[in-house]
Amino acid sequence: MRRLTLLLFLMVMLAGLLVACGQTATPAPAPTQAPAVTAVPEPTKAPEPTKASEPTKAPEATPVPSSPEAEPYRIGVIVAETGPASSLGVPEANTVKMLEEQINAKGGVTGPDGKQHPLKVIVYDTESDETKTVLATKRLIEEDQVPVIVGPTQSGTSMAIIDTVQQAEVPLISLAASVQIIEPVAERKWVFKTPQTDRLVVDRLVEYIQTQGWGKIAFMSVSTGYGDGGRAEFMQAAKAAGLAVVADERFGAQDTDMSAQLTKIQGSGADAILVWSIPPSAALVNKNAFELGMEIPILQSHGIGNQAFIDIATSEAAEGTVFPAGKLLVAEQLPDSDPQKAVLLQYKSDYEGQFGQTPSTFGGHAWDGIWMAVKAMEQAGPDRAGIRDQLEQIKDFVGITGVFNLSPSDHMGLTKDALALIRIENGEWVPVK
Repeated sequence: MRRLTLLLFLMVMLAGLLVACGQTATPAPAPTQAPAVTAVPEPTKAPEPTKASEPTKAPEATPVPSSPEAEPYRIGVIVAETGPASSLGVPEANTVKMLEEQINAKGGVTGPDGKQHPLKVIVYDTESDETKTVLATKRLIEEDQVPVIVGPTQSGTSMAIIDTVQQAEVPLISLAASVQIIEPVAERKWVFKTPQTDRLVVDRLVEYIQTQGWGKIAFMSVSTGYGDGGRAEFMQAAKAAGLAVVADERFGAQDTDMSAQLTKIQGSGADAILVWSIPPSAALVNKNAFELGMEIPILQSHGIGNQAFIDIATSEAAEGTVFPAGKLLVAEQLPDSDPQKAVLLQYKSDYEGQFGQTPSTFGGHAWDGIWMAVKAMEQAGPDRAGIRDQLEQIKDFVGITGVFNLSPSDHMGLTKDALALIRIENGEWVPVK
């Protein structure tokens, strides 16, 4: 019995001992796991948000703040992209946009500060309307605050804004013909132009008329500033040259039939007809004369120096027409010694490559105007008075219209050498030998 009691006692003691050992063994791993849970060293990754400091790189994303380098040089442009003179204004607008791209692709305009400034050209459509031209000019001056304006396309619209630019003292480089735009110079201090004047063109035509032995001339002109200016110059030159003006007919810019005027001329005994207009009306004179079976030679002004004239008149009606114009139309046929040839061929290549069309002399007027403005800004920056002064000093500038030499007494700077005498043959422009 004692043995049994002793045995039971030992078994109870052993079980208690085992239980005690199990309780002390299990808590041991717990402390080792606690530090693992305190693997809250994750906060030590908090420094990684210091990547938020990356916003400090934001300024590098805009490396050109409002600094002098970023200040654009602006040129205002007003041309007839629509309306009766659009055949002239569209190539002018195209040329202006092309030059803006080309100049900016080369870094912009280098000003007197030695920095390159982007060129910004602001173009408004005059719609071939004098009132709208005045409004566009005032907008360029007052709202856009441009330091120089290139345009407008027509003589009438150019004359309409002379007082505006004179009073505001903003230099204007007109793309129109009338000599009255720049003369008298004392009253046109802020006005310049790139096309040959109607006076130069008239002189060239009178010389040709005399070489042909013609003494009786019928004159036809459009009732616009361009037509009026050409008429005044021709009447004066004809009188001095001893030519008889046997007919003096007018027509509107949007007239579509000049048969009545031509019928009068047919019985006048005229040796030749001189027409002073631009397409489409200038071309319709040729077309109507052809339809009437008239065989009197037709001379035209430099206002027809684009493909639109031949397209509207038709090549049959345009055949044999003689007119003075810039050399662009016959650039390939010029001798290599001509100082303009390389410039003309480059412009022609650039324009055809970008627009898929042959450029006209009118686009060339705009090319000259933009480059004159740029040259002046290179010396004067965006200062209006400085630009005006620099324009008067342009010398030996080989342009599309001619070689320019301006002065305080000559705000165009061209001579008769800027004109080629051209005949239309088989729908092509051919120099008159």
